[in-house]
Amino acid sequence: MPVDDGTTPRPHTPQIEDLQRHIRALAKRKNAVIISHIYQRMEVQEVSDFIGDSLNLSKEAASTSADIIVFCGVHFMAETAKLLSPNKLVLLPDMKAGCGMADMITADQARAFKAEYPGRPLVSYVNTYAEVKAESDICCTSTNAATIVRSLPDTEILFAPDKFLGGWVQKRVPEKRIICWNGYCPTHFVIKAETVLARKQKLPNALVLAHPECSPEVLALADYVGSTQGIMDFAGKSDRREFIILTEAGLLLRLKALHPDKRFHSIAPCPHCPYMKFVELEKVAACLEDERNPIEIPTGIMIRARRSIERMLAVS
Repeated sequence: MPVDDGTTPRPHTPQIEDLQRHIRALAKRKNAVIISHIYQRMEVQEVSDFIGDSLNLSKEAASTSADIIVFCGVHFMAETAKLLSPNKLVLLPDMKAGCGMADMITADQARAFKAEYPGRPLVSYVNTYAEVKAESDICCTSTNAATIVRSLPDTEILFAPDKFLGGWVQKRVPEKRIICWNGYCPTHFVIKAETVLARKQKLPNALVLAHPECSPEVLALADYVGSTQGIMDFAGKSDRREFIILTEAGLLLRLKALHPDKRFHSIAPCPHCPYMKFVELEKVAACLEDERNPIEIPTGIMIRARRSIERMLAVS
């Protein structure tokens, strides 16, 4: 029997539909908002109030009057939601939903990185844990990274943890020297240039849309580079009908659902984030029923990490 990796939507059985109705009713009764990252399983996205990329979801949830935020995503995303909504109860359906990239740098390593290059500001990708954000001067997203780096008066910038995103920003802000931490996204790392070239040869009319977490060799083959939301917006607005999507499988599924008149392809096998697929409908229901897996951040880290997020929002 094939492993359920979340890349294929579960069939809409009566049991699934009953569970979805139960989750919606439970959220209404508890004044909860359910938010889902684009990489989530489709049946989880279907019960969500907001679907998008991590920071935008946290901002949307913060703007609501909900008492509870159920973040269908990974741990650092739920932490960011807590940073922006400290007085709300933030729940994560599965506490094992981590992030390979975020695991590549700790607070101690961030402090050592800064000590190695004294006086340089540290820009941290939002794909980091709160303890790393607390050691950072400012945060960034894949959408605003170049803007954030350009806004700093310093000529040399430390960037963590994604060396590929940092390299992509370096090309857009050549007047700065970006010193990158040696981290990367394991899901995007498996996308190789030779595989993309082979796909392009079979689909010569397709535009290639890539996430900046891909390697520079892959990005050189792309017609458009952008965040998950950026790719989704570009594909929706483009008058082209066929695309090769170079990011996690969840976005491919969502694009197919939103634009059935267009054709979306990936490489084979389609890259997927195992951590994102830890979140299942049953876990969303259990999380809400028992209010389990609350996100808790020590006050000192909370204050400093929130400051790095607020600095980013002030710029972008």
